[in-house]
Amino acid sequence: MTGARWRAAEKRRAWERGGGGAGGAGPAANAPPRRERRPVEAAGGMSGARGAGLAMAALLLAASVLSAALLASGGSPERGAQAEPPRDLDKKRHIELKMDQALLLIHNELLGTSLTVYWNSERCYHCLLQALVNVSGSAEHGKPSIAAAAVSTQHSSILQLNNTLEEKEVCRLEYKFGEFGNYSLLVKHVHNGVNEIGCDLVVNKNPVDSNLPVSIAFLVGLAVIIAVCFLRFLLSLDDFNNWISKAINSRETDRLINSELGSPSRVDQLNGDAQPEAWRPSAVRLRLHSVDTFRGIALILMVFVNYGGGKYWYFKHASWNGLTVADLVFPWFVFIMGSSIFLSMTSMLQRGCSKLRLLGKIVWRSFLLICIGVIIVNPNYCLGPLSWDKVRIPGVLQRLGVTYFVVAVLELIFAKPVPDSCASERRCSSFQDVISSWPQWLFILMLESIWLALTFFLPVPGCPTGYLGPGGIGDLGKFPNCTGGAAGYIDRLLLGDEHLYQHPSSTVLYHTTVAYDPEGILGTINSIVMAFLGVQAGKILLYYKDQTKDILIRFTVWCCFLGLISVAFTKISENEGCIPVNKNLWSISYVTTLSSFAFFILLFLHPVVDVKGLWTGAPFLYPGMNSILVYVGHEVFQNYFPFQWKLQDNQSHKEHLIQNIVATALWVLIAYILYKKKVFWKI
Repeated sequence: MTGARWRAAEKRRAWERGGGGAGGAGPAANAPPRRERRPVEAAGGMSGARGAGLAMAALLLAASVLSAALLASGGSPERGAQAEPPRDLDKKRHIELKMDQALLLIHNELLGTSLTVYWNSERCYHCLLQALVNVSGSAEHGKPSIAAAAVSTQHSSILQLNNTLEEKEVCRLEYKFGEFGNYSLLVKHVHNGVNEIGCDLVVNKNPVDSNLPVSIAFLVGLAVIIAVCFLRFLLSLDDFNNWISKAINSRETDRLINSELGSPSRVDQLNGDAQPEAWRPSAVRLRLHSVDTFRGIALILMVFVNYGGGKYWYFKHASWNGLTVADLVFPWFVFIMGSSIFLSMTSMLQRGCSKLRLLGKIVWRSFLLICIGVIIVNPNYCLGPLSWDKVRIPGVLQRLGVTYFVVAVLELIFAKPVPDSCASERRCSSFQDVISSWPQWLFILMLESIWLALTFFLPVPGCPTGYLGPGGIGDLGKFPNCTGGAAGYIDRLLLGDEHLYQHPSSTVLYHTTVAYDPEGILGTINSIVMAFLGVQAGKILLYYKDQTKDILIRFTVWCCFLGLISVAFTKISENEGCIPVNKNLWSISYVTTLSSFAFFILLFLHPVVDVKGLWTGAPFLYPGMNSILVYVGHEVFQNYFPFQWKLQDNQSHKEHLIQNIVATALWVLIAYILYKKKVFWKI
């Protein structure tokens, strides 16, 4: 057995053949531009200070349109990388590459020695190698036997070549392939005094930069943000604002004078001292826009990743352990729901609402959330017309409904008046927000003890006790039907396989075959813990509402405290900790890590949005104030135009990204229009 031999000369040859590493070189660079569908830009005007709000509302839509225009120009180089098959490969062996794939040609120059090529992703933890392709032995010197295979480009790949007859390892290497790249793996004898077998990887054609569309979209969005911030700065200048106001008012006055509808009373309203009703100070308690903004950020990210996120792996859920962008949004939404529970409940009790009436509202809202999740937003519709035999019982809204019910009832039972200011009470300690909630904390700790006991001590038939793995080919294939350990077993036992999610993310890398639901029963316990940590954030905001410094200190302490708990559980490792960060399991380390991030985000948003008013929260504020409507709407209308249309190239990240950005921006625009019309869907 010999290791893979990497030689500087081969690397130099690969570099020279690839044209110095310039992305898109070769036939793809000279391909004629493609005609692509472009979203139509919407023109809008801005009128003084009032127009700044509209500009902020249209921020995401403008960024998406501009990104689409830039991305759509210049053809589609992604597919050009495989425009011509290699000369030494006949047409029968030509492989049509899909998204996130590269072409690998294995040249076997070993006389009479057949090879089996095994493959695995480096992100697949302790996985069995999967057979990729068989290569027959060479018949004569100088004429290698060639086989072609498509390899994944999402993560680094592990390749192992074995002698087919002897099942003996010939060589092994790890390499990160590029999307639509063309590579050759040369297997031959090397005569350097020792009869060794060398495996050298050569780049035949450079891959494309599949992340370029994301970079362009990010830069365009950043440019729009800077432009709007600059406009807001100009409007804050008295001279510029007076000039704009004077120009607008003069045009409006001329219009009224020349119009039959003009009247002194209307002119007085425009130019007189009388203040319109909308601008008069309101006695109503101001809403904490930082909470709505945070909810909107989580919701918009959720819409974007649910629509596909450009089909990039980091906008999809992690296959098992670890975090991606898609794994952030749901727990943040749960966290903010907890904050909103305390803020809204306290407000209603202060207005004289009885606890019994409030309990009725809680029960009704929880019931509606569960019903909407089961009947309207049900992923098993993709399997055909919904039938009760295969209806998915767990789900996002179902978990929100159960979590909301438990946390809201818990807070209602132990509700206490909130002190006006801790500064005015000597007995108010530094831990008043925690001490006042000791019964709730006791209940939450009991729930978490139940989760730990069931997860690590419940016997699961055919599986090791305390198993947290994905099953399938993970753990060297020893426990193929143990996906999720106790969590999966409880769901299958109580709900049945047919009523669970049929396509969990673990199927991607670990090739699992059993049904597993990431919104299952056991994980709901930690969802309740997450929401209660959000309640704690809400209590900090109210208990210390006039003391910004104390609020920020407490947010910082909670952020660091929960972060240290995550470090202890995970050992700052994706797979080596005692309780890894895992969205499928909703592990306690997942909850503490995402809660730490949430406190950090509030640490930024509260002073910027609520205290200093440097940012209104737009455009995220608008969907954040209409979250149920946006979530349900984006699920129901996902497959309808203009949220989805037929793509010219279904294997193009660029086209998927354009479609998903535009669809997400449209929901922001819809939320803004509803906000201006004061239409809010409350349940």
